[in-house]
Amino acid sequence: MRYKIIVAYDGTNFAGFQHQPNQRTVEDVISRAVNKIAKDPEPSIDIFGSGRTDAGVHALGQVIHFDLSIQMTETNMLHALNSLLPLDVEVLQVEIVPDDFHARFNTKGKRYGYRLALGEFVNPFKRNYTGHWKFPIDIKLIQQAITDLEGEHDFSSFVASGSTVKDHVRSIYEASARLDEDSNEIVFEFYGSGFLYNMVRIMVAVLIEIGSKRRPVDDIPRLFEVKDRNQARGTAPASGLYLKQVYY
Repeated sequence: MRYKIIVAYDGTNFAGFQHQPNQRTVEDVISRAVNKIAKDPEPSIDIFGSGRTDAGVHALGQVIHFDLSIQMTETNMLHALNSLLPLDVEVLQVEIVPDDFHARFNTKGKRYGYRLALGEFVNPFKRNYTGHWKFPIDIKLIQQAITDLEGEHDFSSFVASGSTVKDHVRSIYEASARLDEDSNEIVFEFYGSGFLYNMVRIMVAVLIEIGSKRRPVDDIPRLFEVKDRNQARGTAPASGLYLKQVYY
């Protein structure tokens, strides 16, 4: 049986999603739970995620699939996994899917959110769950500039140097920013066909510079043209980034 699961996790104490030797990763803790349910078969059962998240990045709707020779109902699988997982990971939904479903290769789009806390000092209860900006910032400038990200573009200026992907053309279907006055945060949201390594965090960093009048409000089209990561400059902290939903 092929199982598709939707998972939420707090990325604070993980070295990212993907397995790394001698590091605590999301892939490893979920893989151990799956293999324990299967009574530790040889070879061990592999799990496949919709994509990687970096150290400190959170997920509200990461998608994973795996194959299991024993049959369990979706409800029983949900309870079994959650009984074995640590408290910073929760399986939200389990679905038995056709054998040709693949969590990574069948994706049609992803939605990310980013939370940026404002104010002079870092709130100790937000430090692991938001970015932080203590300087004056104009949300109207950000809202004006963020629409330039929408559409199909070459995002070479918005991909980290460690990326091995050669095709940097992606489509952003929706990009928005709003000021949440109650929490004193700017809440960003991006929905697109796919995202490159650190792409969302670099886009947010550029928008912060625009909102702080450290970069022209119309600079994003120029960044598309120059295809130069160095000209985009910063990368927003991982703590504010959330993988919200994966589309199939």
